[in-house]
Amino acid sequence: MLVRVPASSANLGPGFDVLAVALNLYVEVSLEPADSFEITSEGFGAGKFDDERHLGAVVASEVLGHKNFKMHVNSSIPLSRGLGSSAALALAAAAAAGSSDPLLVATQVDGHAENAAASLLGGLVVASMSDVEGIVARPLVLDEAWRFVAVIPDEELATSDARSVLPSEVPFADAVRTLSSLGLLIAGLADHRSFVASAMDDYLHQPYRMSLLPFARPLLDSLRESGAASSCWSGAGSTMLGLATQETAEGIARAAREFLVTHSVPGTVLVLEADRTGLVVL
Repeated sequence: MLVRVPASSANLGPGFDVLAVALNLYVEVSLEPADSFEITSEGFGAGKFDDERHLGAVVASEVLGHKNFKMHVNSSIPLSRGLGSSAALALAAAAAAGSSDPLLVATQVDGHAENAAASLLGGLVVASMSDVEGIVARPLVLDEAWRFVAVIPDEELATSDARSVLPSEVPFADAVRTLSSLGLLIAGLADHRSFVASAMDDYLHQPYRMSLLPFARPLLDSLRESGAASSCWSGAGSTMLGLATQETAEGIARAAREFLVTHSVPGTVLVLEADRTGLVVL
C-alpha cells in the first residue's frame, strides 16, 4: 500500500495545540509484506535511521504486530522545523500498515492531535483530546485566497526544547487576550476580507519561545512589514509563517529571502498552499 500525507502547521498564533492547517508538502510511505524487515528512504531524513528505529517502522510494526515488511519513505517535509513531519509520518505509516484509526496512532506518537488531524483531513482543522469523547477533530472554513509564506531556517528546533521554556501558568489577562485573538483568527481565515493583523497575536507560547531563535521576532516583524496580513511561528518552529494572498505572496517571499541573507540565517523560503485533501491512499 502507498499512502501520501501532507505537512501541517499548528497553532497559527493563538491556536496553541488546537488549530492546524495542512500544507502542500508531502510524505509518502509504501509498505508491502516481506520475509524480513527492510526500509529505505529518500528526501528529508533519508538514511538517518534506515533501520528498526525509524519512526515509520516503529509505528508500522506496532500496528501489524510484526516486522515482516518492506517499507519505503519519501519525504519533502523538513524535520524538526514545525511542519508536522513526525505526525505526518506516523499517520502515513499507520495507514499503510492498515490501522483502523491512524489518527489515534499518530496522536499517541505526537502527544497532541491537531497536526495529525490536519494531515488526515486536509484544510484547516480544530482538534482536541477529551477523556470523554477521545480525539475530536473538525474541519473549519478556510478561504481559498490564503497562501502561506514559509520561512524555513536550516536550524532545527526540537519540539521538546520549545516546550521546555513554556510556563506552567499564564496571567489571566493573557489567556483572555489569546482567546480573543483565536476567535478573530478563525473568522479571518474563513474570509480574508475580515482578517485583522492582531488575530495572530498570541500570549501563551510565542513570547516565551522567542529567546530560542534570536531571528524570530525581527523576522515576524519583517514579514508583516513586507505585506503579510500577519505572521506567526509554525508549530514550535523554527519555521516562521507569513499569511499572504496570491497577489502578495511573491513579494513577501522575496523580502523574506533578503532578510535571511542580510541576517546571515541559512534557510529556504517557500510559498505554500493549503492541502485540502489530506491523507490519500495511492
